[in-house]
Amino acid sequence: MTLPRLVLAAPSSNAGKTSITTGLIAALTARGLAVSPHKVGPDYIDPGYHGLAAGRPGRNLDPWLVGEDRVAPLFLHGARSADVAVVEGVMGLFDGAAHPSVPPGYASTAHVAALLRAPVVLVVDASSQARSVAALVYGFTTFDPAVRIGGVILNRVGSDRHEEILRQALAGTRMPVLGAIRRLDQLHTPSRHLGLVPAAERSAEALATVERLGAVVAEGVDLDAVLALARTAPALDATPWDPAAEVQKVPGRPRIAVAGGPAFTFGYAENAELLAAAGADVVTVDPLRDEALPDGTAGLVVGGGFPEVYAAELSANESLRADVAALAGRGGPVAAECAGLLYLARELDGLPMCGVLDVRTAMSERLTLGYRAAVAASDSVLAAAGTAVRGHEFHRTRAEPGAGGTPAWEWSPSGPEGFVSGGVHASYLHLNWAGSPGLASRFVAAAARLTEGRHHAHR
Repeated sequence: MTLPRLVLAAPSSNAGKTSITTGLIAALTARGLAVSPHKVGPDYIDPGYHGLAAGRPGRNLDPWLVGEDRVAPLFLHGARSADVAVVEGVMGLFDGAAHPSVPPGYASTAHVAALLRAPVVLVVDASSQARSVAALVYGFTTFDPAVRIGGVILNRVGSDRHEEILRQALAGTRMPVLGAIRRLDQLHTPSRHLGLVPAAERSAEALATVERLGAVVAEGVDLDAVLALARTAPALDATPWDPAAEVQKVPGRPRIAVAGGPAFTFGYAENAELLAAAGADVVTVDPLRDEALPDGTAGLVVGGGFPEVYAAELSANESLRADVAALAGRGGPVAAECAGLLYLARELDGLPMCGVLDVRTAMSERLTLGYRAAVAASDSVLAAAGTAVRGHEFHRTRAEPGAGGTPAWEWSPSGPEGFVSGGVHASYLHLNWAGSPGLASRFVAAAARLTEGRHHAHR
């Protein structure tokens, strides 16, 4: 099928990709277009801003997490009913996974652009250069013939004269300049120890920032030229991803709660879609506000986020903590990733948490970040022992101990990591279940067994 689409990339990180991409999505949406937002790589935060701008979920495209073959189908699934799709890249255009199991550039923006057969717009931070911008752009356009760069957006331009010099230099490369954005410090999104503050935590402030970015991009970028470039993308020889085709449906419709709200903003949309496709009744619980799990909850998924920022509020919600502990105590399946692990621990930064795991967690000065090729170290509600998965770590906290007597995963060179205890599976490893859809079927089946057992007990 043919869907107008383009990828926004940059020569390096910190060039302003997120601001320009979010502004472009907002500007196109303001024109009345249905825009499908996407993000290369595992990052959860940028898609939150994209989603605010588009009014539909921002989705990730990561060959490491889901495999090359699923990238285009997942893209088309997320872009159903859209008029145009906008994809934000990761790091520099050609920077990919630094892992010995894959070739250089794997999972890079260039890799994903090639899989999507999408033209690339290069966002260049022009703040410290003039005529040299032409050499930079020329190098990027000729480095890999599989990547088609169709235009440049100049970011952080200092003045009219600066813009004139940059445009004159690029005229010699015959690379279209699609827009120029001035230095606008007031539009920077606030940062935290792992990057930007999630949009869900900023609510009205985040929405105002997105609207301002949309106005700035609408003024400084030739939107008609951008759309014309997006329409040059050829048809994709792929079928939209269908979660129902990836899982075995479990009878009984067990209710599975997924943690949400400001403290738990990290989660891939496909995970909940796979749970529903596998037969679950998926509901949301906000551990900051809800005093109990939803009635009939037979399973709980607690993904990532920043619980350390909300530790006092999470700890103060004693009734929900007790409810979570009770679910785990009766064997209910609980899958926890990163922030979820912190929430299930005995304590976080000295404050009581759910106490499901005999683990103490705390903030750390060290950032742990990277792709992981892991193997399930033991049978659990999520995976059979020996199941191979690909995930990523992204945290600035530590757990003591780092693994239980029955660990969740094992990967080199770290060895065992995480915890399996009864129906609980907790780990620092983030997974997009679209890469391993069997996890969803297995988890829903465990919840169904608990529901069935409860029904038998009441007969």
